[in-house]
Parts: sequence; structure tokens; C-alpha cells
Amino acid sequence: MTPLLLAPLELVYGSVIRARNARFDRTPALRLRWPVISIGNLSLGGAGKTPLVICLARLLQREGYHPDVLSRGYGRSRQTVERVDPAGSAERFGDEPLLIARSTTVPVYVGASRYQAGLLAESEGGGRGVHLQGVHLLDDGFQHRQLARDLDIVVMHRSDLQQRLLPAGRLREPLASLRRAGVIVLRHEDAELASTLRVHVRPECRFWLVRRTLSLPVPLRRAVAFCAIARPAEFFDGLAAAGVGVVEKIRFRDHHRYTVADIDRLAELGRRVGCDAFVTTAKDEVKLDAAMRLRLNTVAPVQTAALTVEIEDEGAALDDMRKSLIVTAP
Repeated sequence: MTPLLLAPLELVYGSVIRARNARFDRTPALRLRWPVISIGNLSLGGAGKTPLVICLARLLQREGYHPDVLSRGYGRSRQTVERVDPAGSAERFGDEPLLIARSTTVPVYVGASRYQAGLLAESEGGGRGVHLQGVHLLDDGFQHRQLARDLDIVVMHRSDLQQRLLPAGRLREPLASLRRAGVIVLRHEDAELASTLRVHVRPECRFWLVRRTLSLPVPLRRAVAFCAIARPAEFFDGLAAAGVGVVEKIRFRDHHRYTVADIDRLAELGRRVGCDAFVTTAKDEVKLDAAMRLRLNTVAPVQTAALTVEIEDEGAALDDMRKSLIVTAP
């Protein structure tokens, strides 16, 4: 359907969101013992939350904090609250939590109730408190208002400023919801958007700029690129900017679980075009089991394009977070 035809449903959705937020504004949220820093966004995926969570986890560790990550684990097969095993599967834990667990040394917990996940994290923390400086990073937490947070970090994508609310567009909340944010994160190349966004945020809201880097272990000349992410064009453009020669581009829907048929299709395509590698994102790589990798490797090696995020002014970012890292007494 066109956005015009979906406009009535957009109005209904907007009314529901306003009522939901008003309810949360009146009702105290559940609070954990350790401080909570939420990393979220307004739109459906593709803003770069996961690389930022990884970046913040490493940064806080370096500064002597003991962070963990609380995540819903989108699309996971289990409903239990549990700690992510880095050697486990994306089906059990979700692709993004598994990627975070494999990319860092911090514990990652998944569950529909992030509060219960946080309680589990604190119970396994061995009494970690003021002296050991435990802190929860709430992945994709801006809309999960059942859990109290000490800082809301919102990652913005340039397209968010032109988007409409669901289902006519990709926005889960209107720009007015940015009044809840303590930090807005923009890509370096989108720095000028800060002036536009200031009318939607509180005067004390801070802006962080980040630089994103896509890297590969070896140069590739004839790659078959595939991904299942919200903004596949950005991945393919990033490969081109990194000097990768891409002969075929295959897109799957966001969070797609790869099947044997998908892998057979990719392998046959790679054989037909004579590719020198299959290249995919780190988020997709964690969803490939050993048999899938073996099937592709019979044609060409699987290479992962690693996306990293660096905060331009880490000192200022740490200062912003430290103001929120005050442990609440149980």
C-alpha cells in the first residue's frame, strides 16, 4: 500500500503511541540496583545500535566499569531469560545478542523482560556494586519503558527526519519523543543535522558524533555479497567504498534466518559467476552454522565485513555517561 492509503492507520498508530507514552509517564518503571544506559532509536532497524553497544561496552570496560548487555533477542526460539553463550546459536539467543557476546567479553542476557534479565545479571555479578561499578547497557531500549533507565542514548539516521509513523513509514515513535533522550548520536557525515534536531530535544541533551568503518581481512575482486539487514544498500555501498568488487548482491529481509535452500542458492550463484568470496555482515555471519559455512566454502571462502563505530570525542561521551552511573541502593 502507498503511504497515502495507510495514512488513517498511521493516525491510529500515533494515537496508540501517545496513549502508551502517557501511561508510562504516569507509572513508575521497574528499577534495577545498577544504573541502566539505554541505546535505542526511533525507526525500524538500520540505525547502527549494535555497533554502538559494542563500542560502549568496550569503552566502559577500559575505564574500569563492569558492563553487561540486556537484550530482547529478537526472533529467538526460547522465551526463557538466560545468559548468552558465545558458542551458541542465533536461533536460541538472537543474532544481535550473539554478535555482541562474540565481539566483546561482557556478559549478555536475553529475555522479553529486560528487568528479569537485569536481575539475573545482578545475581550472577557476585554482589557487584559501588566499588566494582556494575552497569547495564539496554540494547534497543528506547521503547522498552517498563525498565527505568538513567540515560537514554538515541541513534538517529538521516532518513528518520523524513519518515512517517508506522505503518505508512518506518518510525516507531514521532520525533517529539526525542524529549526523553539525554544523548543523540549522529554519524560524522550527518553532523549538520544537530541544528535541525535541537528543536525536538531538551536543552541539556548532548550530541555525539561517530565514525563508522567497514573493514575486510583480505581484498576481494569478485565477491557475492549477501545480507539480511534493514538497510542493505548501505552495506553494499560500504563494500564499494572499501574497494570490494561485487559481482552479485543478494538481499534478504531483516533478521532472516538462513535455510539450506538459501545457502544452496548462494553457492550455485557463486559457482556460476566464478566468485572469489562470499561476503556478508557480522550480524549475518553469526547465523551461519558449520554446515552452511562448509557448503559455501566448497565454492569460495566466506568473509565478514566488520563494521566498527568510534565516538569522535570519547572523553565527552564518558563524562556524559559518568553523570548517570550512580548505583541506586537496593
